Amino acid sequence: MRNIEAVFFDLDGTLLDRETSLVKFIEAQYDRFQIELQVIDKQIYKERFIELDARGYVWKDKVYSQLLQEFNIASLTWEELMEDYIMNFKHSCTGFNNLNEVVGKLKQMDLGLGIISNGKANFQMDNIKALGIEGYFDTILISEAVGLRKPDLRIFRKGIDALGVSAFGSIFVGDHPEYDVAASKCAGMIGILKRNDYWHSAEADFIIKELEELLGIIGKGAENHD
Repeated sequence: MRNIEAVFFDLDGTLLDRETSLVKFIEAQYDRFQIELQVIDKQIYKERFIELDARGYVWKDKVYSQLLQEFNIASLTWEELMEDYIMNFKHSCTGFNNLNEVVGKLKQMDLGLGIISNGKANFQMDNIKALGIEGYFDTILISEAVGLRKPDLRIFRKGIDALGVSAFGSIFVGDHPEYDVAASKCAGMIGILKRNDYWHSAEADFIIKELEELLGIIGKGAENHD
């Protein structure tokens, strides 16, 4: 039975419900630029944005450039839309069910808590603050800021070192089978998949649907995964 010392999380798709947040943002952005975008049906614009976004793996300069080209919109630039995205996405941020309650209980259990996320540093920090969870975490590593990206094992080791814990006693929770689960397990951690509509399975130590399932896993000390 392992003695759990720390829990690390991915951000998008793990703590942040990115799909819900993105839909809220796109609808709000369409309304802000309604005069310029009214030549496109709102639903069509939303669906095409989500498709081009590819679950966040395509940065928005390419998404907006493609959208404006496809719909032949000359009254806007991708830079204007991109700036609006950077400034306003945080206002649409939505956490998964019981997010604050779960991280609060983990904190009460005297565990080290960390976030390890790929992405732009200021943008991701704005989103973390918008969720109201920044104060729970002892370390937050964002790829742009540290110069390392998952699945590079060094970013996981950097988080472990920051908390002064062992890899063996650390859990990593993420939604990507390779970048989160496989990589963290290679770093010696317990890898947990938070499953979604895209990835239902992985070579994970545990697979969860809801964040609160973590509490039961930790309560048992991640038994049978020694």
